Amino acid sequence: MQDQHSERMSGSESRAAIGLAMVFAFRMLGMFMVLPVLATYGMDLKGSTPALIGLAIGAYGLTQALLQIPFGMLSDRIGRRPVIYVGLVVFALGSLLAANADSIQGVIAGRILQGAGAISAAVMALLSDLTREQHRTKAMAMIGMSMGLSFAIAMVVGPLLTRAFGLSGLFLATAAMALLGIVLVAGFVPRSTGTLIHRESGVNKTALLPTLKNLDLLRLDFGILVLHAILMASFIGLPMALVEQGGLPKEQHWWVYLTALLLGLFGMVPFIIYGEKKRQMKRVLLGSVAALMLCELYFLLFGSSLVSLVVGIVLFFIAFNLLEASLPSLISKVAPAGSKGTAMGVYSTSQFLGAALGGMLGGWLFQHFGLTGVFGGCAVLALSWLVFAVTMREPPYVTSLRLPLSAAALQEVGLVERLKAVPGVADAVVVREEAAIYIKVDTQQLDRTSVERLIESA
Repeated sequence: MQDQHSERMSGSESRAAIGLAMVFAFRMLGMFMVLPVLATYGMDLKGSTPALIGLAIGAYGLTQALLQIPFGMLSDRIGRRPVIYVGLVVFALGSLLAANADSIQGVIAGRILQGAGAISAAVMALLSDLTREQHRTKAMAMIGMSMGLSFAIAMVVGPLLTRAFGLSGLFLATAAMALLGIVLVAGFVPRSTGTLIHRESGVNKTALLPTLKNLDLLRLDFGILVLHAILMASFIGLPMALVEQGGLPKEQHWWVYLTALLLGLFGMVPFIIYGEKKRQMKRVLLGSVAALMLCELYFLLFGSSLVSLVVGIVLFFIAFNLLEASLPSLISKVAPAGSKGTAMGVYSTSQFLGAALGGMLGGWLFQHFGLTGVFGGCAVLALSWLVFAVTMREPPYVTSLRLPLSAAALQEVGLVERLKAVPGVADAVVVREEAAIYIKVDTQQLDRTSVERLIESA
């Protein structure tokens, strides 16, 4: 097991992690760059109404939610790269359709087609194929960071690109990014020697129903649905509020988002450290949801000047970034051993569904009730999440491990029960078809080396 403890990623593992993180980032940029601009610039399109603008903002989430899990399962059967290539081509075609649209209906059709390029699960599965077990968490963290960074960049670059080239230029840029993603996968990401069926990074059919019945996971799925619904709805209200109540021309919105995102990213760090180190993630989660609700009420009651709006947007992004970073970590902690990939698949589907619902709800509320309706509706959504989250249990502070098993260990009767009796082991399950065991351990009580010794001695 010597090479198991090699601390550094190999060159091919680093290329896989960097290349696939960039593919994710380019695609997320394309998804999110329209968010801060569509509510203002979209009103110039033929047939635009606030409700249709909201549908255009959230439309990609509908097809993402429907196709996310099926495309991941398809990649297990026909290979990762064909699914990724097709998904990126579909995304590029959706971008071109939106770029050439002169009506809001054309943009909606383009956004729906963009969402049909649902490659997230296939990209994560390819990353699993290309990285060793001990480096996989690090590689997936790189992808998570690239997604967060791309969202921040999109909030700033979207308004700047649209100011220079219009909505058409913005969508053309997203098509170019999708094509660049294809070049990266083809020329930079190493080839895999085979497909790894891995329950921590892919959806497993047998785990799907138990995952959907797990109340602790459902709370978190509902949370990400509400979080992205609030995000999409808020970005119908906030750009309009900056123009109408803050007196800030739409061409200058970029500096507001840059300020808010930078302060928001730094502002969340102490709370993340407190939650993990002091094992107070439930308290941090509830506090963040309450803060999100108070931000929406603040926009409703006090968002009548540019200064007050900027202050509110900064606080909004501290709460949003904190929740966006915390929820996947909580899913990983709460999911039973061997079910993390399935739990993350359902979680991602909930996230995209929330984006679709939020866009549609925000547009409808703005059309019928103005900014008051949007911010009031978002506050009600946050309150519903708070009520649902209050009853959650403090999550277990555990890390997931997947370790290969020898033929002798696979035949060992009672291996799981003996492991579960070890202090620090929270859960374990043997998956015979993978010749592996999935274990959840409290790393403050037990380290990976100790677990490996236990299995070797079995």
